[in-house]
Amino acid sequence: MDYLEQLADIKEIIFLKKNDMKLSESPFDLRNVEFYQHWRQTKLENYPENTNALRVKINDPENLSVETINKIIALCRKTNMAIYKTRDDLDTAGVKNLAAFVGLENFDQPLYTGTVGVTSISVASRGRQGDYIPYSNKPLSWHTDGYYNTPDRQIRGMVLHCRRPATNGGISRFLDPEIAYIRLRDANPDWIRALMETDALIIPENRENGKLIRNDSHGPVFSVIQNKLHMRYSARKKYVMWKDNEDLTAARNFLTELLAGDEKYLFQHRLSAGEGMITNNVLHNRTAFTDFDDNAGRLFYRARFYDAVRKHPN
Repeated sequence: MDYLEQLADIKEIIFLKKNDMKLSESPFDLRNVEFYQHWRQTKLENYPENTNALRVKINDPENLSVETINKIIALCRKTNMAIYKTRDDLDTAGVKNLAAFVGLENFDQPLYTGTVGVTSISVASRGRQGDYIPYSNKPLSWHTDGYYNTPDRQIRGMVLHCRRPATNGGISRFLDPEIAYIRLRDANPDWIRALMETDALIIPENRENGKLIRNDSHGPVFSVIQNKLHMRYSARKKYVMWKDNEDLTAARNFLTELLAGDEKYLFQHRLSAGEGMITNNVLHNRTAFTDFDDNAGRLFYRARFYDAVRKHPN
């Protein structure tokens, strides 16, 4: 038997072993079409079509009722996001406390985050902080938070709270990553396969004045963490490296068009004072904004967590 015949036999054995493997019960296993179709039907059934269906009133952020907690959890299970309204004077400690009611406790601490674990986001006119887009009044492109984190520190849950809105602008759009997954997989399952490769998206290291702040971050766009779909994405043109792959390029182009189009489940909202979003790190962007001289300036609080929204064990 020559080399080519041996290679053919090896490939056949690998193929048979793969096909003998028991299909997982995950809808995100590309081999399991039946489970995916069932999950897809359930996902899209009665899916909200406007932000009014995402709203939750929180009368006492320091003592959430069981009914309120369950409503937030149910919304996040369905859409991965909920919009709440509470007191205008909620501070950073209050935001962290609010998050704990829905199981968000293991917080990330990126640059410029205080010891409480909540970042105050406003326009920084001086220093290195002002070089980062969130601390400017420039538009924020589509992304999920913490896309530059290492695979073991993925951001799964987030709270974004408005203390003071801008005078004009600062409108955000949101898309559930599971909806993006469905649109991509329905168009071409090979695109999902490419987006799940472990080197699909690379974020180069970050240095300040020659000092290493963060190492390179290599990872997939879509992954499954504790049986739940997770997405890591940035539409930025700079400081982002994509694997050179035909399917991956096609998937990126499709996603760009999806986010710029009229997807029916793409929500738009401008948070007002006392409003916030509790999400499982959904795709989002933000328009540019302006403040008048007599305005104290736009101020948001952001908390990122390694947890997803869940019923608190206590």
